[in-house]
Parts: sequence; structure tokens; C-alpha cells
Amino acid sequence: MSSEEFEKLQEIYQAIYDELRLLPDRLIICQGEEKRRLVRSFDERHGEAEEVLQGMEQELIGAPPSYRNAMSAKLRLYRRDLAKLQRNMKSNDLSSNARPAEGAHGIYSSQNEHSTQLQSQRVLLLQGHEHLNNATQSIERSQRIAAETDQIGVDIIEELGEQREQLDRTRDRLVNTGENLSRSRKILRAMSRRLMTNKLLLSVIILMELAVLGAVIYLKFFRK
Repeated sequence: MSSEEFEKLQEIYQAIYDELRLLPDRLIICQGEEKRRLVRSFDERHGEAEEVLQGMEQELIGAPPSYRNAMSAKLRLYRRDLAKLQRNMKSNDLSSNARPAEGAHGIYSSQNEHSTQLQSQRVLLLQGHEHLNNATQSIERSQRIAAETDQIGVDIIEELGEQREQLDRTRDRLVNTGENLSRSRKILRAMSRRLMTNKLLLSVIILMELAVLGAVIYLKFFRK
């Protein structure tokens, strides 16, 4: 739906309204059959104007949000102007003594008042429908935000779970590294003890060899 249809109906309503606003002044100077004819003509044109406004209401229901507020304001203005014309017509009709009050004017007045009440109720229903649409859109936006927030929470929980697994693996590697270092220290200490033992043995052997060498030299050169 676009605003083109609404604008067409607006032009039609404006043309009918231009005709209607001339009738209350003409009603004052009319008498008898001519006056009744003006009343009937006003009723017919008034009904046509109401039908056009109803069509504008239907277009307003499906209008985009960007146009809806402006169209709704125009529609309320048209309702007010049409009701004002109706009151003027009734006032001018009552000010004239050309026909009794319980005649055609009584029928005309009651019908128009009933029509005005129905149109007022229709405008209220339309406004309620608009408020309901706005509330529904607000709820939908809130639900989308809540769903996005839930998804973000799920993603954060999954990411924290992955980080926890990484920390566990890192801790396990550190534990294994500590155990390997402990074994390495034990091996190094054992190697150090073996090295010291070998040095002592080598020193003893060297001393023994020196003693034997000294004994041989003594026996060979100094003892005769």
C-alpha cells in the first residue's frame, strides 16, 4: 500500500466538503420543499463524505508507519470539520420556523447524530488498533533483543568452556613438565654421584700405580 490511494480519497472528500459547507447558509433562506431538498442533499453528500472517510480509514490501517501519523492527523481534522458542518446545519435548521420540529428535521437530526456516534467509535477503534500495532511491534523488538542477548550469553558460555578446556590442558602439560623435571634432577644427581665415585676410584688407582712404581724404582736402583 502507498499514500497515492489516500491522496485520491482526500481529493474526493475535499470536493464533497466544498459542496457541503455551502448548504448550511443556504438553508437559512430556504422555505418549504426547497429546504427539505437541501436537507436531503446534505444527507446524501454527508453519507458520501462518510464513505470516503471510511475508505481513508481502511488505507490508514495498512499504511506504512512513516505515513500513518500524518494521515491519522488529517483524518481527525476531516472528522472534526464534517461534524462542525453537521452542527451548523442542525443549528440553521432549528433557527428556521418554516417547518415543524418533529418533521423531516427530527429524522435527519437523529440519523446524523447516530452516524456521528458510529464514526466517533470507529475513530476510537482505529486509534486503538494503531496503539495495539505499536505495542505489538515494541514486544517483537523486545523479544528479538532478548533472543539476541540469550544467543550472546550462550556464545560466551561456550567460549568460557573452551578456555577452561585449554587451561586444563595447559595445567596437565605443566604437571607433566614438573614430573619430567623431577626425574631429570634425580638422573643428574645419580650421574653426579657416579662421577664422584669414578673420580675417587681413579685417584686410588693412580695412587696405587704411583706406589708400585715407586717400589719398583726403589728395588731396582737403591737396594743392592
